[in-house]
Amino acid sequence: MLAQPLTLPSLPRIAAYLGLLLLGAVLGVAGGLAQAAWFPLGLLLALIAAAGLFLGGARATGGRAGAVAPAAGWMISVVLLTSTRPEGDFLFAAGVGSYLFLLGGMAVAVMCATLGWGRQPAGSDARLGK
Repeated sequence: MLAQPLTLPSLPRIAAYLGLLLLGAVLGVAGGLAQAAWFPLGLLLALIAAAGLFLGGARATGGRAGAVAPAAGWMISVVLLTSTRPEGDFLFAAGVGSYLFLLGGMAVAVMCATLGWGRQPAGSDARLGK
């Protein structure tokens, strides 16, 4: 499998990755608002939802790229929300909850992307050569 040439993914797979990217961005915004509104429980809910989306994306697409796509969307939306506007407005305050959301979300994304389901060869579960 490693010696095969690289090919572009199919159109439905590209659409799935783009949909997961969009879902990750929406979850980043929703999680940022939830963790600030209900501090201990909202933070836990936001991180569990992120882990569910990342692992669910890996399971749905059958590869680690399914976890990376929503994690990238989550990361982009959260980074954009941390920047201040010219008026001085910002979404994330310099508090423990915001830092736990940012660092915890990044840790969950890395864990789900590295521990997610990798591609497995098709066939039976038996050992090869038997």
